[in-house]
Amino acid sequence: MYHFTSNRPKPQGAIDLTASPSAEKRKASFSNHHRATTFAPHQGPKKLVVKNLRTTPRIPPQQYLDRVWQQQDVSLDAIFSNKKEPYSLEELYKGAENVCRQGQGAELYTRLRHRCERHLETTVRTGLQTEARTASPDDFLASFANAWAVWQKQLVTIRQIFYYLDQAYLLRSPPDKATVLETGLLLFRQHVFDEPAIQQKVLDGTAALINKDRRGEIEQDEASQLLIKQALDILHELAEYSSHFEPVFRQASDDYFHWWKTHRSGKDNLADYAPNCTRLLDAEMRRCDLLSLDRSTRSILAQLFDQILITDELDGLLNDDAVMDLLDDDNASALEQLFTLLQRVGSAEKLVPAFGKWIDQEGTLTVFDDKHEADMVVNLLDFKRRLDHLVNHSFHKNDALGNAMHKSFETFINKTKKTQSNWDTDNAKPGEMIAKHIDLLLKGGVKAIPKLAATQKTTRQDDEADFDDAAAAADDDAEINHHLANALDLFRFVQGKAVFEAFYKKDLARRLLMGRSQSFDAERSMLTRLRNECGASFTHNLESMFKDMDLAREEMMAYKQLVSNRAEAAPAPAPAPLDLDVKVLSASAWPTYPDVPVNIPPAIREVSSKFEQHYKAKHSGRKLTWKHSLAQCQLRAKFPKGNKEILVSGFQAIVLLHFNDVAADKSLSYTELRTLTALPDAELRRTLQSLACAKYRVLTKHPRGRDINDTDTFIYNAAFSDTKLRIKINQIQLKETKEENRETHQRVALDRHYETQAAIVRIMKARAGKKVTHNELIVEVIKATRSRGVLEQSEIKKEIEKSVSPFYPPLFVCFPSNLSTD
Repeated sequence: MYHFTSNRPKPQGAIDLTASPSAEKRKASFSNHHRATTFAPHQGPKKLVVKNLRTTPRIPPQQYLDRVWQQQDVSLDAIFSNKKEPYSLEELYKGAENVCRQGQGAELYTRLRHRCERHLETTVRTGLQTEARTASPDDFLASFANAWAVWQKQLVTIRQIFYYLDQAYLLRSPPDKATVLETGLLLFRQHVFDEPAIQQKVLDGTAALINKDRRGEIEQDEASQLLIKQALDILHELAEYSSHFEPVFRQASDDYFHWWKTHRSGKDNLADYAPNCTRLLDAEMRRCDLLSLDRSTRSILAQLFDQILITDELDGLLNDDAVMDLLDDDNASALEQLFTLLQRVGSAEKLVPAFGKWIDQEGTLTVFDDKHEADMVVNLLDFKRRLDHLVNHSFHKNDALGNAMHKSFETFINKTKKTQSNWDTDNAKPGEMIAKHIDLLLKGGVKAIPKLAATQKTTRQDDEADFDDAAAAADDDAEINHHLANALDLFRFVQGKAVFEAFYKKDLARRLLMGRSQSFDAERSMLTRLRNECGASFTHNLESMFKDMDLAREEMMAYKQLVSNRAEAAPAPAPAPLDLDVKVLSASAWPTYPDVPVNIPPAIREVSSKFEQHYKAKHSGRKLTWKHSLAQCQLRAKFPKGNKEILVSGFQAIVLLHFNDVAADKSLSYTELRTLTALPDAELRRTLQSLACAKYRVLTKHPRGRDINDTDTFIYNAAFSDTKLRIKINQIQLKETKEENRETHQRVALDRHYETQAAIVRIMKARAGKKVTHNELIVEVIKATRSRGVLEQSEIKKEIEKSVSPFYPPLFVCFPSNLSTD
């Protein structure tokens, strides 16, 4: 170590910083194994004296500021001119820092602000003003964006130089002193953007460029799309987006939507207009996302869109003919888009009138289409499937439109009109056709209805979601149950169940008696559905029919067992009797059948008489009435080309058995057969036609032809052949005749006639001694008979005229509707 001695006397208490500590003290200190401390808490801190300390700057602060600013001003000129700075950034930064430390930060900030203002006014604004007068909006917008980008870059360099000013002075100053970057933004807005010519040119250019993008003129121009984004970003940074840009953009969008509606919307065709509007709205929303437009801008666009393209065009959008054209074309996509558009302005439910009107028209045409009457139910099911799809998908399960569908469907399906098909009665035809549709399903399944089987695959693909159990679709029983459920959906719309009940009961009886039900479980399932839907009273007779069949089966088993026991006990074997099967049924539960006169062959009459004797002996007091028109028979027929087992009706069997009594080459005339069988002409002609003119011709008619005449002759067909061993020719029994159809309709009409009169009498008795207007009575009768279908007022008036005096003169007085009811 160096040791310098000083001859100056030391003041008392002063410490010589240049002197070295004495060795003795150090030795003592080390010997005590700890460092000596001079801290004396009771004597206070010792005074530190710094010698030769300079307390005033060598250069005055103002002079130093001028010198530093001269360097910074020259550097700012270089920055604004995009030239290299003559001084290093470190030197400029140190200069700004020293100025701030000398308390000259405010003056430095003022000089910097003024210098930036002068540059923006004389260079940037002047150049943009000149270009605004001559350049196109697109070119000017590009120049403006470039000026802003250059200014942003220059601000970054300026902030680096004056960073200490930013942190040490501006951030601690009052709010009126902004940071360097904030000051740069404010100055650019005040001295450049707020210039009217520049501002208007920027706003109009941005809006015009967006409109070009809307028209697809710059779809592939990435530079233009980038320029739009840059312009919007500048407006956001300058805080001029909401106050200046949105009003201009609103007006530009308003003009564009009106232009688009006139030139591109296709508003004359609703099928084009709704999809076009939807695509336009989607494009506008995508553009908002792409350009990061504010929520307020989205709201403005949505309001303009709704007002100009929806609200102002409601008359066209809700035009009945236009909407019905979409429905006729089954344009589900356009209907969904139309519904969505109307839903935006709260007018979706205004589609109800057109939707309901179309359903009523289409349904009425289907119900009264006599040429396609056989396909009525299949067509109605297909129609309802289309409606369900529209309501669930196109109309998004809207309650009002769903209710309109049900109401309109119920209206047209219960319409009545006196036509030849219902024998000039007021019976609604759908009830009959639904019963026949169910009959076909229960007899032969889906394959029994060709049109239903043909459309089944398409229906599954279009409405696959409606199947509860797709795995069971291939199963026949599940398939039948599915279609029975669909038929029951139609049945629910039918107000008067009398027609359906009459035909269903008749068809059920035929299926049970002929053993033609494909599935007994399906029959029971349908009966349960009807009971749940209409109540136990509706299915009481139907259930009794099933019970009668069970009892008849037990009765016949007991009789056959008795006959078998007697045959075994007989001393000599008897010839095998005919295999007789009788169904004893109660007349009250079953449909009425006419007694058709016929000569029964002796062999059949013999076994029938034995059974009748047995039954009367077992059940005394009961009377049996044979219904030979319902009988069926299995015959063994011998043909040269092979023996066959043929299933025929009772009348067919009687006719064929008479050919056993003549030679194979001998014929029987129509007159002879009429005498032998004693059948009425209509029944005999029908029977002979099924044997000689149908698919299986076991008899040959001379002369050939479809019609049976009195002069025709019939002969055993020795040339008959078929690949099947067992053939059915008794389909004639399963078909309903015109006479049977007429009788069923007339019986239903007559029942309703009696029910209406009974309702009038009940109402008269309930209002005994009171005045009732004619209209009030009609309303009461309609309410009382609603369960059997809606009655026409003209029919009710006729029934009232029949029920009023002289039959019930004391019960009530009926006033015309235009008189008082006091």
